[in-house]
Amino acid sequence: MDKNVSNIVLIGMPGSGKSTVGVILAKKTARAFVDTDVLIQTAEKQTLQQIVDKKGHSALRAIEEALLLDLDVQNHVIATGGSAVYSDAAMAHLQSDGIIVFLDADLATLEQRVGDFSDRGIAKRPEQSFAQLYAERLGLYQKHADMTVACAGMAQETVCEQIMAKLTAIHSNQRRKTGYDARGQH
Repeated sequence: MDKNVSNIVLIGMPGSGKSTVGVILAKKTARAFVDTDVLIQTAEKQTLQQIVDKKGHSALRAIEEALLLDLDVQNHVIATGGSAVYSDAAMAHLQSDGIIVFLDADLATLEQRVGDFSDRGIAKRPEQSFAQLYAERLGLYQKHADMTVACAGMAQETVCEQIMAKLTAIHSNQRRKTGYDARGQH
């Protein structure tokens, strides 16, 4: 992963901590923060659950994909909706100026954090259980991630510290590969 990027893009299941970790990470890395679920709700003037109830889960995914493809920000932490990974085009767009971080929490942790997900606005088929959704999405998160942080049982601050440590390691490796020292000189 040799790229200089300005955005940190968080992906993961509902309940993995994308929004909470995103706010903290933005403060710690001097970046702006954007939550794409909030952008969708603002643009559509309704909650995610209302979109799912009125138009169905496929409509929410299509709205999300269009919003992500139009998103043009630099130096941001971006918390995506859990279904962002269904769109290869949207993920490629986010990756063009971002490092994709998968916040990986196990199913038991996610179920405990989310509780009753019936009004959460999750883009899933009506008959699909949360466990089935988790099984369906896990491979997509792994496919699109530049890095993974196992975050079950961890405080959000600790998750942020792990992300920042991994980013520092990546940037250090890039400098060594290009022949620059820590001051950016040969």
